[in-house]
Amino acid sequence: MSLGQKVSVLPKERHDDTPGFDFADPFLVKHLGMPVRRAVSRTRQWLLGQQQAEGCWCAELEGDSILQSETILLMAYLSREDSDLAQRAAARLGETQLPEGGWAMYPGGELELSGSVKAYFALKLTGHDPAAEYMQRARAAILAHGGADAVNSFTRFYLAILGQISYDQCPAVPPEVVLLPKWFPANLYAVSAWSRTIIVPLSIVSATRPVRQIDPRHGIRELFLKAPEDWPPLRCPGLASGTGLFSWDRLFRTIDRLLKWCQRRRLVPLRRRAIARAEQWMLGRFQRSDGLGAIYPPIVWSILALKCLGYDDQSPELQECHKQLTDLVIEDETGETARIQPCKSPVWDTAITLRALAAGGVRADCRAIRRAVDWLLTQQITRTGDWEETVHAEPGGWCFEYANDFYPDSDDTAMVLMALHAQFDAPPELETALPPELRLVSDADDSPDGLQEEARQEKTTTAIERGLQWMLAMQNDDGGWGAFDRNNHRAFLCHVPFADHNAMIDPSTPDLTGRVLESLGKLGRRQGDPAVDRAVAYMRRTQEPDGSWFGRWGVNYIYGTWQAIAGLVAVGVPQDDPAIVAGAHWLLTCQQACGGWGESPDSYHQPHLRGQGPPTASQTAWALLGLLAAGYRDEPAVTRAVRFLVVTQSEDGTWDEPEFTGTGFPQVFYLRYHYYPIYFPLMALAQWVVEVRPLMTAADTPLLRVVGGE
Repeated sequence: MSLGQKVSVLPKERHDDTPGFDFADPFLVKHLGMPVRRAVSRTRQWLLGQQQAEGCWCAELEGDSILQSETILLMAYLSREDSDLAQRAAARLGETQLPEGGWAMYPGGELELSGSVKAYFALKLTGHDPAAEYMQRARAAILAHGGADAVNSFTRFYLAILGQISYDQCPAVPPEVVLLPKWFPANLYAVSAWSRTIIVPLSIVSATRPVRQIDPRHGIRELFLKAPEDWPPLRCPGLASGTGLFSWDRLFRTIDRLLKWCQRRRLVPLRRRAIARAEQWMLGRFQRSDGLGAIYPPIVWSILALKCLGYDDQSPELQECHKQLTDLVIEDETGETARIQPCKSPVWDTAITLRALAAGGVRADCRAIRRAVDWLLTQQITRTGDWEETVHAEPGGWCFEYANDFYPDSDDTAMVLMALHAQFDAPPELETALPPELRLVSDADDSPDGLQEEARQEKTTTAIERGLQWMLAMQNDDGGWGAFDRNNHRAFLCHVPFADHNAMIDPSTPDLTGRVLESLGKLGRRQGDPAVDRAVAYMRRTQEPDGSWFGRWGVNYIYGTWQAIAGLVAVGVPQDDPAIVAGAHWLLTCQQACGGWGESPDSYHQPHLRGQGPPTASQTAWALLGLLAAGYRDEPAVTRAVRFLVVTQSEDGTWDEPEFTGTGFPQVFYLRYHYYPIYFPLMALAQWVVEVRPLMTAADTPLLRVVGGE
């Protein structure tokens, strides 16, 4: 029996609790069609206007204060704390300070200690007076929450390079790890791809122990409650237990002490060789990439590692790292503040935008769509990367960023495959199912040449097949999919002192597996296919007792439940299957009186808060898509959700959403995708129009046609 079969099913009537409206009334549904179609038209037109010259879409990807703080700390180590970038990043810190004094990981969140300590330190380094009211407020809040004593491992390293603590208070990250063979349980490829790209440059810093001694007036000893040698041990969130005499925790702490003892006595015979190998590994992955790993932390640690290795500031390697960091900077319109992105998301944004536009009736022969498809085809990675260490397959995946050839991922690959399929090989009934006003009319004189279009279709077919085979090869033994590697699930590694960033491994997750299943279903794979059957079994095992699914890469159970339902239905699991019914009814129980859904990142460390939080456009769209996939088009809650999206839309076709609904590392780092409250609502509203079309006629609304494609 699946978990879904254990969940009691609530009657549908219980969810129709909005006074004054009968949301099951066909008349209301019919006349809601006009504003919905207008909303679809507005958003579609807005998105088409955002396409970049090369054919892609790429919105800002916003993180929290640590991106500004760590940039300032890096600049301070390089003696550039007076630079324009450092000063503008400090100004941004002032804008995001909490009223009570600290800094949070996301809007509406509580003070996060490590980020608050780094922000306070960054402000002092950039000349902010510690006697200022906001600095006093920050200091009091930090001390009340445990002081600098309780910061995480990354923060300790920043404090060490600026002379605030000894490296002995940081976890040992030995470069010798790059020499360990793959059969060794704790080898470099046993950790997640993002941890791998941090560990290698950080190991060089850990081995060489660079320090810039700053003016004591700019230090933060006032934030210390105890001497650094008496600070508490570092642990991954959620692993406070399991610290007994024969635990992994005790073993790794013993190894940590032994490594530091050996380093102090220079008993590291392989150190020179290990550093050289780490340098070679790091430099090799600068190639065909927007920096090491194409994400912020490895770029910063690469700069520090290169400085430790003696690279000159004018060296091509350091110049390239600084360029990649600068490319992540976004200035406000006045130029007074700056914020730093954790990375860029063009492949992800382009794939989802294409899917949303296709759902919204934009034809595949539209000029903008052809350009976007052509751009995605150029982004397919046909070179091998780190994944080849554990997988034998032909390359063919897609990455998240503009260039990150060593690290394609299953999530982006699945989304791109669905985007390409929606444009090239959509079901023939899709075009006739869409009402005329949802179809975008291409310029008559811009029709593609027949031979050229045939070549494009052939190229697309080849890319889809190659991507599909690569994605199938990445399936884990448990039936699910992780992001970057196969079978990257050695949980004991989460006990190493460095693992407190809560992302040491990359195991299967329900949300990602659901998305892969959805892509497989759209490409014709169904139950009976061995890969599909193993994935479906995984999804049944991971359903929560209340019917929801966990979301690793989006906040959180709303995200996971939507994607799980969509994936299972796509591969042929019946809509009346107990698991589908349970998931849908969990979504129904979480709908708010306004008709929307919302969930705070608080649900990651307090699971009882799942499905609770300020309503957002993106999470409402996810819930709506999940309910539609489950066959609940006639549910009054669906009509209320549609109405919520329509009435909260801005005149320009966008939705305002300051909340962070994306996830980097659960309990550690969250994201605000600026396009999430745009393309997901478009996808959901357009899907609703298709689902309820029998209740509407073309005469109900004026034609809302959009001409052109640029």
